[in-house]
Amino acid sequence: MSKWPLTSICIPTYNGEQFIEAAMDSVMNQTYENIEIIISDDASSDNTLSLINNYVSESNFPIHIYHHTPSGIGANWNHSIKNAKGEYIKFLFQDDLLEPTCIEEMVEVLQGDPKIGLVCSKRHIIIESDSTKENMEHWLDVYGDLQNHLHLNYNPIGIIDKRFFKSKYFFKIPVNVVGEPPAVMFHRDMLKTVGYFREDMTQFLDFEYWYRILKHKNIAVIDKKIISFRVHANQATQNNKGKMKSDKAIYKKLLYTDYFWLLNRSRQKQLFLEFHPIGQFMSKYLNFQ
Repeated sequence: MSKWPLTSICIPTYNGEQFIEAAMDSVMNQTYENIEIIISDDASSDNTLSLINNYVSESNFPIHIYHHTPSGIGANWNHSIKNAKGEYIKFLFQDDLLEPTCIEEMVEVLQGDPKIGLVCSKRHIIIESDSTKENMEHWLDVYGDLQNHLHLNYNPIGIIDKRFFKSKYFFKIPVNVVGEPPAVMFHRDMLKTVGYFREDMTQFLDFEYWYRILKHKNIAVIDKKIISFRVHANQATQNNKGKMKSDKAIYKKLLYTDYFWLLNRSRQKQLFLEFHPIGQFMSKYLNFQ
């Protein structure tokens, strides 16, 4: 295997002129040599694309810009992947940043163990002054280090395997113990096994995808902050909060249909009573709890 397999950095964009140059600069500064940038733009009406075009002639690697008709964030993510040619898929959102060694370190982990299907890392958190978080201190305690409560044995990476599904942590907050898309990289071959991101979700679609991968391969955690995740009022996560209820319903049904035998018995019982016809009968007419 080549030391420098092609890695696709997928950047879904929409009106990202405020931060897109910083994101692009963080790619330009990578120590990794063999990359391509895939821009999938959801009909931006600001200067996002003109700013990106300034990098095309200056870059030592290809920058491909694809236009996408807006149909949800999952569709834009998938559109970028479908146009990528790399052996590895690395997301970077328009408002986030990569440390210079990010790609190199993540590729090294994926190349080092065929049992690993996805690698993630710790994150720096950049809090913008316009953030609407009422209690950032509490938010940082819960979401600043997503793997802290898992007590992984880093040597030098931590491993999350299928036992996680049966653990008490699988149903506790934070429900996403892997991270946002800019914090992960995965092997393109995983697409053949687990498909693409769900396009009927807006909040849960990232970790639902990570857990699909976890059913087949381990997840590695790099105990270093090699990406920066920006928290601000206009990011997609903030704007899509109103659709959380729909995502929760879809996700709970998926746990029953796709993860039932991987879960602990207590959770299996709850899902059986809620979704199985016999369980629904027992719960409704026999007052079975």
